[in-house]
Amino acid sequence: MVIHNNLDPSKSKLEPVDILRQQKQALRKEIRSRIRAAYSTGNEPDEKLFIESSNVFSRLFSLPQYQSAKSIGLFLSMPSGEIQTHDAIKKIVGDGKTLYVPRVGLDFEECDMDLIRAETDSPTEDDGMFYDKWPKNKWGIPEPPFSDDEVSKSQIAQPGDIDVLLVPGLAFDSKGHRMGQGKGYYDRFIAKMRDREGGDEKKPLLVGICLEEQFLEVEGYNKNDDEKLRNIEGGVPVADHDYIMDIILSPSKLLVVSKQAELV
Repeated sequence: MVIHNNLDPSKSKLEPVDILRQQKQALRKEIRSRIRAAYSTGNEPDEKLFIESSNVFSRLFSLPQYQSAKSIGLFLSMPSGEIQTHDAIKKIVGDGKTLYVPRVGLDFEECDMDLIRAETDSPTEDDGMFYDKWPKNKWGIPEPPFSDDEVSKSQIAQPGDIDVLLVPGLAFDSKGHRMGQGKGYYDRFIAKMRDREGGDEKKPLLVGICLEEQFLEVEGYNKNDDEKLRNIEGGVPVADHDYIMDIILSPSKLLVVSKQAELV
């Protein structure tokens, strides 16, 4: 899928940051329209979404990086409109991996996020999931409960704790660029984990996961006069501080972007 951008930075009188914002707004509108057209938007995901999600995770589970990983970071999905993670979480836990899941918390304006080590062996009812009784955030997604005790604090992921981070996004392109929903939760979290002073620039391995409707094929990018902004024809508009994924998975694609992610 190729989306052409109508905003030409060389002809615009707007500041680069404003151009970038408008480009992202236009792309978000287009991608959301494609998702609505392809999948059910009700309270329950349709069969196609389950199948496509399963295809994505089949590719993940075949990766040597997944097989050698001791810890995985993965989001809990909304019931519709995005890749479904319920079955994948069961597989990850069954494989004996340590699982970290997001907690945004109550202050949504702060746009900060932690990943919390899940107690996956917690007792459940009727073969339910360990997170079934967790409190839900404003999007109806379960989150690990808050606590000020030292045990709970020790469950917050620190740099080096997560081997592979599964990164959601509204759009990805074939150069490894990602566009989120606009709040910056994952951008800030990745920055914390890969901080040059306290973190590991190679961990976690960033694996972007998406539906076919969210993947953009591009041949390259050209820099405009402002070196802090990359204008990618038909791809995800990004700035130099945006993180590039190491691997991108879709139902039909396994795209290796970075050298450290090259398959052996």
